[in-house]
Amino acid sequence: MYRLKKSLGQHFLRDENICRKIIGALHQHPFHHLVEVGPGAGALTKYLLQIDNVEFKAVEIDEEKVRLLLQEFPALQNKLIAGDFLEIEKPFKTKFTVVGNFPYNISSQIVFKIIDWKDDVECMVGMFQKEVAQRICSLPGSKIYGVISVLVQAFFEAEYLFEVSESSFIPPPKVKSAVIRLRPRVESIPCKDEKKLFHLVKTAFNQRRKTLRNAVKNLFDEEFLKDDIFNKRAEELSVEDFGILTFNMN
Repeated sequence: MYRLKKSLGQHFLRDENICRKIIGALHQHPFHHLVEVGPGAGALTKYLLQIDNVEFKAVEIDEEKVRLLLQEFPALQNKLIAGDFLEIEKPFKTKFTVVGNFPYNISSQIVFKIIDWKDDVECMVGMFQKEVAQRICSLPGSKIYGVISVLVQAFFEAEYLFEVSESSFIPPPKVKSAVIRLRPRVESIPCKDEKKLFHLVKTAFNQRRKTLRNAVKNLFDEEFLKDDIFNKRAEELSVEDFGILTFNMN
């Protein structure tokens, strides 16, 4: 029926139990507007179309899959956006939820798109490569705690929900997968400026083996760099620590 395209990172979900678990995780938080990223062969789509009282849209970049989806699911007419999720405008003018078995080759970019839309994304339930899911949810002190961990958790609560075996996909990927959920933080972290936060975090982790003092010395006055916090490495700082430091950046 369809061809799998390696260039698009396509691994289609076929495990109905996993589909139902994703739908169950989605239903734990109410929503009225829902967008699916990369419906592919429609494994999740067939369940999402059955949800009552929800305005639903799906975004698919693969023209062949767009045609097949419309043939298989006539209810998708006028609900399917043929395009690149990373390039489209916000699919709704109000708050919405995002769900998907995300293409692993662009999953981090999808996360940063969701951060861009953070004021409107009320929930995200997504399938990632296990290592990426772990990085997003990791805590300070972990070797995998990094840029994506801090910048996601600055705006969202990240939950590691469950893992998914390779056999749940066609074709089976060479890596394990995991589903996570993001929900907006109840309380914002202290932060002077989001652009400063992004710059600080990326600079700090760019040289993560160095102490913070050496890694970010160009971003602060010499006197302030004497503070004890700069004796630490980037992976030892909490999300709140990074936010507080933005108030003293040059």
